[in-house]
Amino acid sequence: MINFKQTSGQNTDVLSFVLGFWKNLRLDGPLVLGLLSLITVGLFLLYSASDSNLSILFHQVVILVIGLVLMACCAQVSPGRYQKLAPVLFAAFLSLLIIVLGIGAISKGGQRWLNLGFFRFQPSEIMKLLVPLVLAWYLRDKILPPKGKDLLISLIIVFLPALIVAKQPDMGTGIMIALSGIAILIFAGINWRVFFVSALSLAISLPLIWHFMYAYQKARILTLFDPERDPLNKGYHIIQSKIAIGSGGFFGKGWLHGTQSHLQFLPEHKTDFIFAVFGEEFGLIGVFVLCAIFLYIVGRGLYLSSHAQDTFSRLLIAGLSLMFFFSFFVNVGMVCGILPVVGLPLPLVSYGGSSILTLLAGFGIIMSLRAHQRLLPS
Repeated sequence: MINFKQTSGQNTDVLSFVLGFWKNLRLDGPLVLGLLSLITVGLFLLYSASDSNLSILFHQVVILVIGLVLMACCAQVSPGRYQKLAPVLFAAFLSLLIIVLGIGAISKGGQRWLNLGFFRFQPSEIMKLLVPLVLAWYLRDKILPPKGKDLLISLIIVFLPALIVAKQPDMGTGIMIALSGIAILIFAGINWRVFFVSALSLAISLPLIWHFMYAYQKARILTLFDPERDPLNKGYHIIQSKIAIGSGGFFGKGWLHGTQSHLQFLPEHKTDFIFAVFGEEFGLIGVFVLCAIFLYIVGRGLYLSSHAQDTFSRLLIAGLSLMFFFSFFVNVGMVCGILPVVGLPLPLVSYGGSSILTLLAGFGIIMSLRAHQRLLPS
């Protein structure tokens, strides 16, 4: 005869264990839900984009599992430890960026990696986390909005590593580093007149910036305005990407039925241009759903930022959340032909390793800040 009372008690014990284990992990449930949803969509999309290549899919799964473990580990570190480590790690990786310019390994026209023998390491990816981290650390006890010396030091923290990375050359990562720092300054309440003066100064400096740009960077900007000027070379990526997205129509051609990628018309369809594969196979409806997932994740991050109790947590959560949003926005913009091609992957969807690990580590930091303090009431 079944003892229902005993079975019910066992179920309660199991549930209590699971809830206790989850609480000890210090993970934010709504944020984890959004990330897992995006990762699941990404794996299905990569399987199609790679022509059902299981080895590529397996490699991506391994990277994602490592990234999720890294996220959980970062969530266990206290905010105080992050504050202590921030200036040390920033100085160390800034030194590594300078070393890369001298002895870094060259691949695909860029000198961005340090070759340690058993693996290659790209310090610029870590800088996407360290710039908002050290900037939030610096501004945590300052009068906000920052002015004078504090503003000058903040701008140096943002643009010094960004310019070094752009020199490698890696314009995409350099832009992301700069945007992650600018996001911190926006949430620090910087005066809009400063942005106006900065934008005006940038506009005046454009001829000088153009002079120092590499030839391929100039070609990408010119191609943005007129892809048909070189349809079989510089403009090929954008033209084929637009064809793929447009051919998807409202409902798409269906999973595994995209022609632009499977017939090899669309370049880099597993990495930078994977959004075009998604648009072709799932159409406008699918694009709306994917954008909704991204915006949900960003919205959750900004919610946690707005309810944080201290300046360090508020600024850092906002900076890391907007870095994720900017990565998404820039990738979609370049795939759709409204921004220059800068070589940025679609976050947590494109095939790759370093970007995934960096982003998930960033979300681990967000969850640490969320878990180690009580949020302000709504």
